[in-house]
Amino acid sequence: MALEERSYWLTTTDFPTTDPALPLPEIIDVAVIGSGFTGLSAARTLAKRGAKVAVLEAETIGWGASSRNGGMVLTGMKLGVNKLISMYGRERTRRMYAASLASIDCVEQIVEEEAIDCEFARSGHLECAYKQKHFDDYERQAEIIEVEFNHKLRVVKSSDLHDEIGSSIYFGGMVDEVSAGCNPARYVAGLARAAIKAGAQVCEHTRVNAIERDSRQGEMGWKISTSRGTPWAHEVFVATSGYTGTATPALQRKIIPIGSFIITTEVLPKALAQEVSPRNRMIYDSKNYLYYFRLTPDRRMLFGGRAAFFPENDQTVRRSADLLRRGMIEVYPQLRDARVEYVWGGTLDFTFDIMPHAGQIDGMYYAIGYAGHGVAMATYQGHKIAEMMAGDQVDNPFVGIAFPGAPFGLYNGKPWFLPLAGAWYKVLDWVR
Repeated sequence: MALEERSYWLTTTDFPTTDPALPLPEIIDVAVIGSGFTGLSAARTLAKRGAKVAVLEAETIGWGASSRNGGMVLTGMKLGVNKLISMYGRERTRRMYAASLASIDCVEQIVEEEAIDCEFARSGHLECAYKQKHFDDYERQAEIIEVEFNHKLRVVKSSDLHDEIGSSIYFGGMVDEVSAGCNPARYVAGLARAAIKAGAQVCEHTRVNAIERDSRQGEMGWKISTSRGTPWAHEVFVATSGYTGTATPALQRKIIPIGSFIITTEVLPKALAQEVSPRNRMIYDSKNYLYYFRLTPDRRMLFGGRAAFFPENDQTVRRSADLLRRGMIEVYPQLRDARVEYVWGGTLDFTFDIMPHAGQIDGMYYAIGYAGHGVAMATYQGHKIAEMMAGDQVDNPFVGIAFPGAPFGLYNGKPWFLPLAGAWYKVLDWVR
């Protein structure tokens, strides 16, 4: 039987319905482009402040990475703390790390305030060392993070790792108890309901084709050409992540869309689920071509990774299913007989410096570049940039940092170099 190429999470979720006959508003305070975590979080905050908000979504609510990810609500950022300090200095890095912790609190607060049934739980995360040298670095990282950021991580030696994971291939691990897990599709559906309840209009199947500066009755704003009409907005907030397109070319040139793929097994017997993940952590390893995995609330093994660097399509999803199953059995030989029931892919938004970025570009507001840490940080940045748009004095350490593009301008938004990058990262995993 062919695998169902669909996010497992979608089978558990009912999304709010929107009225396709409802016309687009002619004039709005803020047009939010994209209905993922970033856009819906921003729309909720802005609408609660009294702004007239329209969320313009090319597909359906949460269609992109927001309903296709592993549901890991993680602390930290993609880069290590030493690298961050070398790039930004200690003071800004402290603020960045504090923001990464606050981002999880932000998700938890929204879930509680809006009564979103998304199985949010502070189960913690476990990073597994693929090589001994990676584990050696964990101890240095944990010490720096405790001293510099007053945040405690627990380093787990390989001899004790069986308490955390039922696999023998890793050289130790590092645990952060603050991280959480959730059902991301239920969460993004709940965010949409909260934004709509606050007064925002969510417009599905409304693709933005062009955004132009335009004045109306002497006031500067934006004319937004869409597949369903041309509304005018005082402000625009771009929240398109890995699906950033030609309507915002300045952002498109700074985003690398990279495919990430997931398989999900049948429901595992209780004893087997307990064996593979004794503490029900969010788990990932230290490779560049990393694996990330967890149990779903109904005891399936969800196993994902960069099986192919290209954005998702039917071919890369099918190829990735075989690669990921082999990877899952490498980590967990005891899952050799577990039937895989779901496979799907999504597109992540990497920047050239592998950092989140937010602020304004070409006069438009944006938040982007989560590199796989988007459940928490996207929610947080949507909220924080919305506060900035509302006139608040906001401490957001990701606003104003350098936002590099490709060297020599050799990138126009079409990632021709991804096969080379994928091969390079495989080499790095072998030699480092």
